[in-house]
Amino acid sequence: MEPEPKPREESGETKEYQPPEPEKLAQGGEISFPIIGIGASAGGLEALEFFLKNVPPLSGMAFIIVQHLDPTHKGIMAELLQRTAAMPVSQITDGTVVKSNNVYIIPPNKELTLFHGVLRLFDPVKPRGLRLPIDFFFRSLADDLGELSIGVILSGMGSDGMLGLRAIKEVGGGAFVQDPLTSKFDGMPRSAINAGLADVVAPVEQLPGKIIDFFHHRPHLGRYSEIVLENKTQSAFEKIMLILRHQTGNDFSLYKKSTMYRRIERRMGIHNIERINDYVRFLQDNTTESDLLFNELLIGVTSFFRDPSSWEKLKSDAIPLLLASRPEGGLVRAWSAGCSTGEEAYSLAMVFMEELEKLKLKQNYTIQIFATDIDKHAIDIAREGSYPQNIVADVSEERLLRFFSKSPDGGYRVNKNIREKIVFAHQNLIKDPPFTMLDILICRNLMIYLEPELQKRLVPLFHYSLNPKGYLFLGSAENMFGNTELFTQTEGSSHIFKRLPNNITNKFFDFAETFTGSFSGSYPKKYTETPKDSHESISHFADRLILTNYAPTSVLTSRQGDIVYINGRTGNYLEPISGKANWNIFAMVREGLKYPLSHTFENAVRTQKKATVKDVVITDNGKSLMVDLTVEPVIKPDQLAGMFLLVFTEKRELRKRTVTAKQLAEQKLSPDKAKLVEEINSLRSELIATHEDMLTSQEELKSMNEELLSSNEELQSTNEELQSTNEELSTAKEEMQSLNEELLTVNQELQGKLDELGRTSDDMKNLLNSTEIATLFLDKQLNIRSFTKAMTGISKLIALDKGRSFTDIASTLNYPELLEDARVVYETLVFKEKQISTTDGRWFLVRIMPYCTQENHINGLVITFIDISVRKKLELQLFDIEHRFLVVFKQISKGCLFMNRERIISMVNPAAEHFFYLTQQEMTGKSFKELNLIMVSEDGVEFTEETDPFTRSLRSGKEVKGVIIGCAYPHDKRYHWIMVNTVPQHYQGDMNSDLLYVEFEEISDPRKKGNNQSVNEMK
Repeated sequence: MEPEPKPREESGETKEYQPPEPEKLAQGGEISFPIIGIGASAGGLEALEFFLKNVPPLSGMAFIIVQHLDPTHKGIMAELLQRTAAMPVSQITDGTVVKSNNVYIIPPNKELTLFHGVLRLFDPVKPRGLRLPIDFFFRSLADDLGELSIGVILSGMGSDGMLGLRAIKEVGGGAFVQDPLTSKFDGMPRSAINAGLADVVAPVEQLPGKIIDFFHHRPHLGRYSEIVLENKTQSAFEKIMLILRHQTGNDFSLYKKSTMYRRIERRMGIHNIERINDYVRFLQDNTTESDLLFNELLIGVTSFFRDPSSWEKLKSDAIPLLLASRPEGGLVRAWSAGCSTGEEAYSLAMVFMEELEKLKLKQNYTIQIFATDIDKHAIDIAREGSYPQNIVADVSEERLLRFFSKSPDGGYRVNKNIREKIVFAHQNLIKDPPFTMLDILICRNLMIYLEPELQKRLVPLFHYSLNPKGYLFLGSAENMFGNTELFTQTEGSSHIFKRLPNNITNKFFDFAETFTGSFSGSYPKKYTETPKDSHESISHFADRLILTNYAPTSVLTSRQGDIVYINGRTGNYLEPISGKANWNIFAMVREGLKYPLSHTFENAVRTQKKATVKDVVITDNGKSLMVDLTVEPVIKPDQLAGMFLLVFTEKRELRKRTVTAKQLAEQKLSPDKAKLVEEINSLRSELIATHEDMLTSQEELKSMNEELLSSNEELQSTNEELQSTNEELSTAKEEMQSLNEELLTVNQELQGKLDELGRTSDDMKNLLNSTEIATLFLDKQLNIRSFTKAMTGISKLIALDKGRSFTDIASTLNYPELLEDARVVYETLVFKEKQISTTDGRWFLVRIMPYCTQENHINGLVITFIDISVRKKLELQLFDIEHRFLVVFKQISKGCLFMNRERIISMVNPAAEHFFYLTQQEMTGKSFKELNLIMVSEDGVEFTEETDPFTRSLRSGKEVKGVIIGCAYPHDKRYHWIMVNTVPQHYQGDMNSDLLYVEFEEISDPRKKGNNQSVNEMK
C-alpha cells in the first residue's frame, strides 16, 4: 500500500472540483472538465449503484460507463441507475456531446469512442466473447482528454480495461480501482493492481470522494507551456531529481521538464499535496514514494504491433531488402531499445518468422534480438512472455494460434521458439554502452520524452550501432532531430529510416561518460577493420580535401543541404536568417544565388557529377560581385562519402574593373582601343544599373504580390463569411425540420407506449388466469382488488366481489386469524407464511406480502395460496416409513451403523452400542479414527483410511461381503474380530455414494490363537 501523507487541511465534507469553464468546450475542441471512464462487468450493477450514490450532483465532471452487456437484450441500465444517481443518467446515442454533471451509459452491442468531446458508437468488429469495450474506450479517452481523463475499474471477470488504464496513465490521467475484497468478481480489479497501474485502491463507495480530492489538490491541470515551467519552483524540482538519483541510481535531468512536472503533480494530487515543497518533504520521508514516482516516470504505452501500418511497411519493404542483401544467410541482429514489457521485441521476432517462412529461408538465418529497458520489473515481465487476454485487440487470431499458448488464467504466453530468439536485459540507454553491428534498431516513443540535447545525442549513437544499410524504426511522433546526414527516410513510411554511409567518428557526438566507444576485439574482423586514419575528425578530412583541390571559399553539406563544415569567409554568399537557427544552405544563401545554387545542387545530386554555374552576380550594400559556383559529390575519403562540396570562386568587384580616362592616358592606348574600352565600361555600368533596377523591380513585384495576396485573403474571408451565413440558414432550416421530426417521433413514441400498455395489461390478465397458484390482491383498505381464477376453488368469489372486504366472502380455509395477519404485514412490511388446512381436507401454504409499486410505494397486499396437499400426504407417509425403519433397525441382533463418504458415523443400533461399549451420542458425528479404534486385516496389517473396506465400498459403489477385521477397543486396547458386510447407497446413478450401510457380527479369532490377542502381539 502507498504511504499516506499528512493532509494539509481537515474538512468534514467532500470538496467538489470546479472546472475552469463548466459546460463549455475549450479552444481547439478540448474539454475543460474531467471525464471519468468507468469499466464494469459481472457484479458491476451493485458497484455502480454504490459509486453513483456517493457522487454529488454538481461534481463538475462527466461519467461514462462501459459495461459488458448482453447484445441481444434491450439496455435498461440507465433506468436502473437513475434510481440511485443524483445526476441525469442516459443511454448513449451516436454523436452525444459530453456535458459535465451527467452520466452516460454504453448501449448493448456497441463499441464506444470519444473524439473532441463527442461520443461515437461503432458496431463491434470482433466476435462476441473477444470484445474489449472498456480498453477500446479508455484508449480513446486518453487520446482525446489527456491528463483530464480518469479510468475506474469496478467488479468484473477477466482483464478488460487494463491496457486502457495504461494509456490513461501515459498521458497523465489517474487510475482508480475498486478494492478486490469488496467486489463480487475481482478479476478486472486484480488485473489492474497486479500490473502496477492502480493509483488508488479503495471500496467503491470511497472512490468518488478520492477522485474529487485528486482534482481539487492537483496543482495544475492545464496544457503545459515553457513559460509555465519557467515559473515553477526550480530548486524544489532539482531536489526531487537528486532524491530520485540517490534512491534509484537514475538521472532524469535530461528528460523533458513538461513531462516531469505532469508526473510529479499527478503524484501530488493522489496524496492531496498542493505545494511542491511539501511533496519534496514527503518524498524524503517515504522511500516507497520514490519508487512509485520512478515507476510513474517510466510508464510507457506499448502493445503488440502498435501502429500496424508501420509494422506492415517494415515487414513488406525493410525486412525483405535486408534479407535479400544476405543471400547466403547468417546472423541477423536487432535491438529493441526501451522495450518496456517486451511487446515490440516479440512483434519483431514474429514478423521475422513470418517473412522467413514466406521466403523459405528459415534454415539459413539466425535471428538474434536484444531487448533492453531501464525498468527491471518490466524486463521481468517481458522475459516471462505472459500477457493478459486483452492482447486479442492487437494480435490477429492467426498469430495468436501460431505464436502463443493459452495460459491457465485465460491469458496468453509467447511460445518458446519465439522467446528463445530474444535476450532481455536491464540497460540505461543514456549511460550504458550500446549494442553494435545491428541490422534493425527499434526505439519507439522514447525520445519524445527527452530534451533536445539528449535527442541529438542518441541519433548518432543509433547510427554508430547499425551496420551499413541498417534500419532505424522510430515512433509516430519522432524524427531525426536534425541529424538528416545520418539517415534517410524510406519511401512510403515516415517512421522507418535507412542508415546513410557516413562513418561519423566518436568525436561527432558525445557518448556517455561510462562508454569509451572502442571495441574489445571480440567481433569478426570484417566489422572491426577501419581505415588507417579513422581517428581523424570530420574537420580534418574536409580541410585536406579542400586544400588539395581548391583554395576558394567552400562549404561541405549533406545530401539535404544541411551544412556540416565551412572553410573561409562566406559572408558574401551566406547569411543567417532571423528567427530559429537553421543551418541549411538553401535557407542561408543570399539573393541572387538562390536559384543558381538550387539548380546546380539539384543537377549534382541527380547526376552524381560535378556541376558548375559561372558569372553569377551578387549585389549587397551597393557592392556587386561576380562569382562562379561549383557543386561536386564527395566520393573519397570514405568518411565523407555521400556529402557535397560547394566552392565559391569570386571574380572581383564589378565596379573596380571599370577603367578611368586617366588610366587610359597612362596606358597610351590608341583612340580606337580607347573608344572600345570606354564602350565596354559604359556597357558594364549600364549592366550594373540594369541589374540594380531589376532587383528593385523584383522587390516591388514581391511587394505587389503580397498586397494582392492580402486582398485575395480578405475576399476569401468575406466569401467564407457569406458561406457561413448561408450554412447557418441551412442549419436553421434543418433544425426546424428536425424539430418537426422529433414531434412526430414523440407522437409515435406516445402511441407506442399506449399500445405497449394495452399489451402488458392483456399479458398480465392471461398470466394470472393461466397460473395454478391462487392469488388475491388487496388494496390499502384490505378490500379485494383482483384475484386469479384458481382463487374461486377456495372462496366463492365472482367478478362483482371486487371492492368488497375479503372477510365478507365465505371460504373453506381454517384460518380465522387471516385478517389480523394481513394487518400486521401491511403495518410492518414483513411477509408472513403459514400452512393452513381447509374444511375439505386440503392443505395450502399461505403467503402474505406487501404490494410494492415501481416507485417503491406500498399499495396493498398480495396473498398467495399454494396447494401443498400432495406434499402433506407424502410427509405423513415418510414419517410412517421412518418410524417402522427405526423399530426394525433397533431390533436387529447384528451391529448396524450408517456412515457418510467422509466416514463419519451418522446412526448406530443398540447392538453396535453394546459391541463398542459406546452410546449412540458418543459415536455419531465421529469417525473410527476419532474414536481411537485400531483396525487390522486378517493378516495383521493395520488399515488406513485409504485401504479399509469402508472407503473401498464408498469409492467403488459396490457391496463388500464377509470381510474380517480385528478391532482394538478403546477401553481395553485388545483385539476383537468381526465379520463386516457393507451396502453403499446410490443416488441417481452416482457411483461415488454419499451413504454407506455397515453390518457386522463378532467372530472368533480367525488364526485360532485366542480371542483376546493384544495389539502389540499382533504387530
